[in-house]
Amino acid sequence: MNSEHLTLLLVREMPYGKYKGRKIADLPGHYLGWFAREGFPKGELGQLLALMYELDHNDLRALLHPLRARP
Repeated sequence: MNSEHLTLLLVREMPYGKYKGRKIADLPGHYLGWFAREGFPKGELGQLLALMYELDHNDLRALLHPLRARP
């Protein structure tokens, strides 16, 4: 896991789909689970979605709280 990727979860937006415009860190677990079952997109977006899925699935979303508090 790259700490830079954790920061990117808070700033990158979903570029398409039902949750277009929502920050990746704020995507619901069921949506992330759908990607885990159907396949993550290629490239950085897929890596970020897979990371967020792992955080959500393992109940580790709280790891992002200190990063949200940064100015």
